Amino acid sequence: MNRFRPGPLLLTALAALGAALGLGAAPQVRAQASHDPNAADLPIASSPATATRPADPAALPAPRRFVSHHSIRVGGKPLAYTAIAGETYLHNDAGEATGSIFSFSYIKDGPLQTRRPVMFVFNGGPGSSSIWLHMGIVGPRRVVLDRDVNPSNVPPFGLADNPDTLLDVADLVFIDPVGTGWSRAIGVGHAADFWGVNEDADAVSQFIEQWLSDHNRWNSPKYVMGESYGSTRAALLPRALMGGPTYVGVMRGITLNGVILLGTTLEAREASGAPHLEMKDALELPAIADTAWYYRKVDRKGLDLEAFHAAAYDFALGDYARALAQEKAGTLPPQQRQAIIARLTAWTGLPASSFEKSLTLSATHYAAGLLSDKGEDVGLYDSRYTLPVKNSGNDPVSDDPAMGQYVPGFVAAFHQMLSSDLGVKMDRPYGAIVWRDLLPKWNWKRTPLPQDQSFATDLAVAMRRNARLQVLVASGYYDLVTSAAAAQYTVQRADLPADRVTIKRYASGHMLYLGDTAASFASDIRRLIQNTAQK
Repeated sequence: MNRFRPGPLLLTALAALGAALGLGAAPQVRAQASHDPNAADLPIASSPATATRPADPAALPAPRRFVSHHSIRVGGKPLAYTAIAGETYLHNDAGEATGSIFSFSYIKDGPLQTRRPVMFVFNGGPGSSSIWLHMGIVGPRRVVLDRDVNPSNVPPFGLADNPDTLLDVADLVFIDPVGTGWSRAIGVGHAADFWGVNEDADAVSQFIEQWLSDHNRWNSPKYVMGESYGSTRAALLPRALMGGPTYVGVMRGITLNGVILLGTTLEAREASGAPHLEMKDALELPAIADTAWYYRKVDRKGLDLEAFHAAAYDFALGDYARALAQEKAGTLPPQQRQAIIARLTAWTGLPASSFEKSLTLSATHYAAGLLSDKGEDVGLYDSRYTLPVKNSGNDPVSDDPAMGQYVPGFVAAFHQMLSSDLGVKMDRPYGAIVWRDLLPKWNWKRTPLPQDQSFATDLAVAMRRNARLQVLVASGYYDLVTSAAAAQYTVQRADLPADRVTIKRYASGHMLYLGDTAASFASDIRRLIQNTAQK
């Protein structure tokens, strides 16, 4: 089988794309939105990543703002809220505008609650807007699919109130980083000011700082939620929000109550070292085993999915990782090698012949070959999804069975919500995910930090500074891109305080709230907020 499948580096770069839910009842028209009369249109741009800017920064119009009022029932109780969609300008030290971040804020109505929790939410990429978490699980409205797995990807798509929204326990702010959505460089700003690991964390921190001032929420319990590369951003934000002379160069003094990571990817791009690379190979196994369990390609041994995964994880970090190291060193005895192969076939359902040349596993190749006898391709972003092998265009995203099927519903429902609910009308396309220009120019260097430092180390530093910071690491068993095993290993390797880190797995994929897992995930977040906001 010589079909192209994306390599690990490309998958890491694209891992924060997002996914899911979209078909069903016709969307209801909600409360009318009002366009801020003091705002003016920004110049038309060709795309969010290549937007043109006024030559004279002083000529910048006021940020655009759309305000609307709504109500919803959550947990059987009515909840009235105000939606604010619009631009926030970022500035350099000279006070000159450099960037415009478009965000969506949902604020519970009532007397100003300066101590009500607020959660800042974003996806990843780099290059992804916040549309996926916005419409999939967190926001007050959500997309509806005709099926949980392998849904139709043609219109009409559904839009409905979200019974699992977190708006009952926290106000919600969805952030589109510069280069995504309608966010862009303006004034004296340039893409290089925002497109990088440190640059991005600093820009998002400046936005959060400004939002807190604009809404008088400095005393609110604060949370960040990030998916895929957004998990990297969420791990960095506690340091960037606190600030200091050696990181971001400014003291913001903002601390967080909680950090939620989904589709977690915390290893530095430049991470190296033979033992670490061998462990990286070993950690491919558990998600593959989980997928084999799902398709009944192996003997489940009477174990449920969690127990099966845990056993595969123990084998991966133990005997399998040691065997990989010995094979690389040329010291693995033939008899021991055959014993390892027998165990690998029991975990994966692959024939022993698959390991003749090497014991190494590849999730990419596994997904391509698992259902080849049926002529089907398995999704990397969610291995429960399939598409025919025949006539694949070999695009790592659009031809991925999961991404290719749930993205259209997400995008359509989001635009329906913009029009019928929020009354947002902009003069350029919304960039759900934007790769061109942004991804090739992304700066992965983290001066002055070591280039191979895990992003989990940044989280460890933040947890030392903040003895009350709680972290939830959420993963999908069927995510072959940012696997649950890799997330757990990276977090444990960073030696984060075990009593303040919760690791949870859900029977879903990269978008772990797709399927029947949304309510469970939302309950876990609700519990985190309720436990930390009151301390």
